Amino acid sequence: MNRDLYVGAARGLLQFPVFMGLLLFLPAGTLHYWQAWMFIAVFLACAFIITAYLAINDPKLLERRMNVGPAREKEKTQKIIMVLASVAFASTVLLPAIDHRYGWSNVPTSIALLGNALIAAGFLAVLRVFRENTYGASTIQVAEGQTVISTGPYAMVRHPMYSASLILMAGIPIALGSWWGLLVLIPGTAVLIWRLIDEERFLKRNLPGYAQYTEKVRHRLVPFVW
Repeated sequence: MNRDLYVGAARGLLQFPVFMGLLLFLPAGTLHYWQAWMFIAVFLACAFIITAYLAINDPKLLERRMNVGPAREKEKTQKIIMVLASVAFASTVLLPAIDHRYGWSNVPTSIALLGNALIAAGFLAVLRVFRENTYGASTIQVAEGQTVISTGPYAMVRHPMYSASLILMAGIPIALGSWWGLLVLIPGTAVLIWRLIDEERFLKRNLPGYAQYTEKVRHRLVPFVW
């Protein structure tokens, strides 16, 4: 079973640069797009590190994370949300590529590098969540034996994985040299909040102790804000 899991994880990592290359270089109309090459390298390196960590330390969580996509969701609302989330993620890459083609933005090299640092920081936050919560599946579910996690980042916000996603969403267009790409943060954040609220409804119904946890940890996404 683990062999199939590892092969699937490796296949996903190998497919990523091909998928990203199509999303970036075709709409950009050129391969002379150093920001795209660096983004792919940074994103792939971070994804590899997390995948390797889970493969060694928590294969069950790796399996849960690979079970991803609208078809994997059981709730109809979440299927719709995941379709919209996929469109938002693709747009986070496509709009900067079109921006590069037509030269709408002038992002300094130092700022583009900062965008890559934000991506790395987002992945670091994801890794911290995985170390704290072995039940962090890609789909909305309650696994057998699952308990409420209230330590580590979960002591600050109820959905630290989504907080990390916000950091990633902000970093991607900047790393790709596009100010206009930041506009995707608006619908992307709206979809993320919709998923978060719907997930909380599910967890309050199905995970014992979650309702009490929401009373203890008041902020959902951003510490001291909301």
